[in-house]
Amino acid sequence: MLKQLFREDRNYKLGVGNGWLVYCADGFMNPAVVMAAFASRLDAPAAIIGLLPAIAAGGWMLPQIIVAAFLPSQAQKIQTYRSTAWVRTGAHIVMVASSALLIQHPVWLLVCFISAMMINSLASGVSGLPFLEVISKVVPAEKRNNFFAVRNLFGGVLAFFSGLAVRKILDSPLEFPYDYTLIFGIGTVLFNIAWTMFGWIEEPRDEVKPKADWLSEVRNIPQTLRSDPFLRAFLGVRLWLAFAAMCEPFYAVYALKVLHMPRSMIGVFIMTITIVAPLSNLLWARVGNLKDSRRVIRLSSVLALCAPLLALALPQGSLYSYLWVFALSSVANQGFNLAHTNHLLNLAPEHSRSRYIGVINTLVGIALFAPVLGGLLADSGGYRVTFLLSSVLFVLAWWRVGTLKREA
Repeated sequence: MLKQLFREDRNYKLGVGNGWLVYCADGFMNPAVVMAAFASRLDAPAAIIGLLPAIAAGGWMLPQIIVAAFLPSQAQKIQTYRSTAWVRTGAHIVMVASSALLIQHPVWLLVCFISAMMINSLASGVSGLPFLEVISKVVPAEKRNNFFAVRNLFGGVLAFFSGLAVRKILDSPLEFPYDYTLIFGIGTVLFNIAWTMFGWIEEPRDEVKPKADWLSEVRNIPQTLRSDPFLRAFLGVRLWLAFAAMCEPFYAVYALKVLHMPRSMIGVFIMTITIVAPLSNLLWARVGNLKDSRRVIRLSSVLALCAPLLALALPQGSLYSYLWVFALSSVANQGFNLAHTNHLLNLAPEHSRSRYIGVINTLVGIALFAPVLGGLLADSGGYRVTFLLSSVLFVLAWWRVGTLKREA
């Protein structure tokens, strides 16, 4: 795999290098683990802790229907990617600076940190479609599977070492919050190098097309849903799963606050996720080839259900047994990512593919803010209430998978 990489052209290598560094940076700035633990140390309410990964996921999806409208009017999509990279870098610098300089004012620290995180997430959503457009133009179709396999596999290995570094930093004599400032600073540097590297790609020019009316696309969402019952069914399953996932930002906080695990376990949680993710992709690819996407979503729902139930069942002192919570959640999420994409692409008519993707991304993007509700429940009734409700919702999502369209 690596030998073939050395034989590829400059654009291919830049795209792979970008992926490796992004994976590595993600290990330092994981919203559901590292950032959630940071907010917990600031005694932030659970609703705020739940907001962090919601911003990262939902903020990424929300702007895409707008981007899809104006992107065809650009001859080179890489220009949009480069522009957003400056915005994202600035937002990350604010996050790092606020963590170090505003510790005496934790409320203002959280306001600045979350505001910068929102700007970064929205800018990342704007850059997502240009990224895919550029890859589709500079990496031939017959090489794309290998391209993403090399990015994901070796990027996952690097992310493992990120988790090891996080563990070392949190276990060092460096005091709070400067331990997290160092972690966020390393992540920021890695992200900036990754975005710069992708910006060096030489993209062929496209024929310029007129801008579409994104407001019309938004107004047409109800009509699109009415016209296809299977799209409505798929949206329903995605919404159930989005609300069921309200418990995920609290696995790390629950381990630290309720089970009283040492804070250095944050790095071990990251290491667990990064080990499991690439291996589970191999599993899900095989299951997806043998069965249809419905089966993958259904099996992923079962594994996702087991994670909060196991967290509730484990007593204090279950240090490494708790890693199974993150392993189950990671395997399930990889299955969802694979099956959701495949099912939507198989479901959408060729002439309406962009519209179908826009409808799903917009509505599910809003629902991805469900962890805020999970945090409100945790603040009022404890984390166990949130975990139990998520378990019930995962069961309902599993049941609703039966309404999805069967694939030939």
